[in-house]
Amino acid sequence: MAGGSEPLDTKHGHYMGGWGNLGSQTQKGITTYAISANRQRPLAGTTNAAVFNSWRRFRAQALYVIPPFAVGYLFLRWAAEKNEYYNSKEGRLHDTEAAEEATGGGTVRA
Repeated sequence: MAGGSEPLDTKHGHYMGGWGNLGSQTQKGITTYAISANRQRPLAGTTNAAVFNSWRRFRAQALYVIPPFAVGYLFLRWAAEKNEYYNSKEGRLHDTEAAEEATGGGTVRA
């Protein structure tokens, strides 16, 4: 039996290997590379790339987004003006005159 903190196979009582290498053969042909933590630049160029990438994406989608919003805005503005007119004194007078013209001076049946 091995002593210390070495992992043991509790069923058979022999050393299985270190963490990540539990009883398997050693790997061959795998190369790993490392760089010092203070040499890494994980955010290198992100602000510059973010500005230009955002502008590119905005420019690509502008013609799909702006015209429908402009049409919707104009329609809502027209509807608000029409609603204000219909709820004003002139609009009600115009509505009454139009109803008299349509009925030939008579009453409208409900």
